[in-house]
Amino acid sequence: PQEVFKKYLKDTFIIYMPKDIVSGDFYWTEKRGDLVILTVADCTGHGVPGAFMSIIGHNGLNQAVNEHRLLKPSVILNYLNMSVNETLHKATEGATVRDGMDMALCIFNTKTLELEYSGAHNPLFIISKGELTELKADRMSIGQYMEEQKSFTNHTYQLQPGDSFYLFSDGIVDQFGGEKGKKFMKNQLRELLKTVGHLPMEEQKDKILTRFKTWQGELEQVDDMCIIGVKA
Repeated sequence: PQEVFKKYLKDTFIIYMPKDIVSGDFYWTEKRGDLVILTVADCTGHGVPGAFMSIIGHNGLNQAVNEHRLLKPSVILNYLNMSVNETLHKATEGATVRDGMDMALCIFNTKTLELEYSGAHNPLFIISKGELTELKADRMSIGQYMEEQKSFTNHTYQLQPGDSFYLFSDGIVDQFGGEKGKKFMKNQLRELLKTVGHLPMEEQKDKILTRFKTWQGELEQVDDMCIIGVKA
């Protein structure tokens, strides 16, 4: 529930808009002392297939953090990659499995404001004094089978009071709309966040939703959509 986020992080918003009744996007959080672990994940497909992948991802995160006590984003993603691979390949030995998930996962120290991040295709945006910094994701998905398993990269960023950071799926950037029916694209999201980043989080949420709905117009929503913003 979104109330859990509000309990762990005082100044935050969540925009969660499934395309269907159930979703391939999911968000997840856990708290360990001053550390808040949070993620936005985008599973292959939407609707029921995406929702099944969400359950696999959700369970894997619970195992990584609650059972194995992993507290480094890249290590959590490496564990999840192994776990999802094993789950997907048990029944499909010798076959190619294309299911998986893209994910931005970070650990925020609410006391020191240090932010650690690791990503599978999905980057992390940080707004500080009107400027945007992008922490880039690794170009591989969770559950993507590779002959030689690679490790995810861990990034560390020191936030200042008033800075904001954003995790998101590609639902908003892939949405068709506007006068020419083109995709919203990542650059437009960057500019939007730079414009609203100084505002209180609930105002940011309203302005992002308004912009998205205006862009979409009468066109159908093409994918599940999830954005989480947190102010340090």
